[in-house]
Amino acid sequence: MKIVVLGAGAWGTALAVNASRTVGRAGPRHQVTLWARDAVLINALQTERVNTRYLPGISLPDSLLLQGGGEASLLQAIGGQDLIILATPVSAARSLLQTLQYVSVPVAWLSKGLEAPLATAPGSISIPLPFGLMVHEVRSQVAINLRAGVLSGPSFALEVARGQPTALVAASEHAEVREALVEAFHSAALRVYVNDDIIGVEVGGAVKNVLAIATGLCDGLQLGLNARAALITRGLAEMTRLGVALGARPETFTGLSGLGDLVLTATGDLSRNRKVGLLLAQGLSLPEAIKSLGHVAEGVYCARTVVQRAASLGVDMPIAQCVVALLDGQILPGQALALLMDRDPTDELN
Repeated sequence: MKIVVLGAGAWGTALAVNASRTVGRAGPRHQVTLWARDAVLINALQTERVNTRYLPGISLPDSLLLQGGGEASLLQAIGGQDLIILATPVSAARSLLQTLQYVSVPVAWLSKGLEAPLATAPGSISIPLPFGLMVHEVRSQVAINLRAGVLSGPSFALEVARGQPTALVAASEHAEVREALVEAFHSAALRVYVNDDIIGVEVGGAVKNVLAIATGLCDGLQLGLNARAALITRGLAEMTRLGVALGARPETFTGLSGLGDLVLTATGDLSRNRKVGLLLAQGLSLPEAIKSLGHVAEGVYCARTVVQRAASLGVDMPIAQCVVALLDGQILPGQALALLMDRDPTDELN
């Protein structure tokens, strides 16, 4: 199978490495090309065969092809492929999907989050958008005929690159896309499940990042394991409320992209979003925390949009609201707990 991964960050590199490894005497599993717009980065990868910036310590297989540059390079990279993977931040999804709108092969993205609200609705000069969209909604605006989906679930890039056991979910309304993702990535160390509830899978991937910031704050303030468990559980309830309001199935949130990814991101030491919460608890400002990461923490950029989306639907998300207030500097780390604990008692299932 011929696969191109667009984006040479940590996750894109890890998945490309995983899919291009040699299996016994059979040779590489797939013919994989890793593409990046940054030609300087690609030149460094070709020379060093290690992505020192985003995935240090992981050697790139000799069989992994590298390509980079501008629009002409991108069009060349996607030609003749069987599967196209978008491994860029959510902010880049709209432009890439527009470029890919006429391709005939399956396309899938790895990003988890919502894009920032646009100044006006597409095609309009006066209608403001009150919230940002998930990537599958962006696809329905700019590439309606594209057969596409998302590959998501609890996965740290470093562990996938090392070949450590991981389970992911391939979500799409198109069976062909789900099947292509299974063929591409299902292996002895990487199990790929399928789901046609792309709304639920994308909501889980976006909201868990916001909740991980809250859990990092909880741990950074040393509030205890009881508090952490309560926060994760009530966070899952918030995630499910929003997803169901958007048309997702509630059972999706007990799966890999819901509970699974939430537990990993909220408790794992490799989680950038959790790290943001830990750093804020230590007294760092948000710019200082972001600078220290060196990578994108999607929860920082989509927290406000998640809350805006929930508000538009009348969905209550008190934990996410506290995260936004904290990121905006409206409250101090220690005040977030008081805001949550002072809420009126309510039915657990509401």
